[in-house]
Amino acid sequence: MTVTDQGYARPEMLVDTEWLATHLHDSNLRIVDCDNRDAYRRAHLPEAVTFRGHHYLKEDEGALHIMGPEKFAATMGALGIGDETLVIAYDGFSGLYATRLWWALNYYGHTQVKVLNGGWDKWLAEGRPITNVVPRPPQAHFTPQVREEWIARWDYVLDSIGRADRVLLDVRSDEEWTGANARGTKRGGRIPGAVHLEWLNYVDARTKEFKPAAELRAMFAQHGVTPDREVITY
Repeated sequence: MTVTDQGYARPEMLVDTEWLATHLHDSNLRIVDCDNRDAYRRAHLPEAVTFRGHHYLKEDEGALHIMGPEKFAATMGALGIGDETLVIAYDGFSGLYATRLWWALNYYGHTQVKVLNGGWDKWLAEGRPITNVVPRPPQAHFTPQVREEWIARWDYVLDSIGRADRVLLDVRSDEEWTGANARGTKRGGRIPGAVHLEWLNYVDARTKEFKPAAELRAMFAQHGVTPDREVITY
């Protein structure tokens, strides 16, 4: 079943392994492996590149916020990602890191990006080609254009607590939600009023593909995450 058959509101945000297999060598396409560099060195998709630094493309000091526009532009340019490049992101972690790159690119105004549905796991299970050859894409020019609507600042989140028209969705692990695992932060726990649905619930445990839209909608509705409410995730 393809992404267009799943009932998603925006199927263009994803791409199937079958489509990518036929477009691997497109000149205006850049495939980005978002796993750690050791995994990338062992094997990756043909033509795939990877980046150095933090998995979430955060700033070096403190690793709290996304890296600034100049550094992000330099990072993308070094990967051969220019203003007109179509980016396909994938990983072997059920989309955890690939979706972060998807968000980061959109935050900096680059909407030509898709996530490989099923990622590395599905590609490998289907017996599709892999390699350990590292491509050397030419330097590209990336123009960052910050889109503030793609991020919720602390004051906006604070104002959202208790509002009926907004919902705070905590997608972290169960241990982080309860405060049992503070993940190195000063205080463990959650934002008051938030609902919890760990991110792993959004993908099929076997195929690593995103679950069909109807199943996702029903799951979200059970937690009060409905289309009439603005959703703020963390």
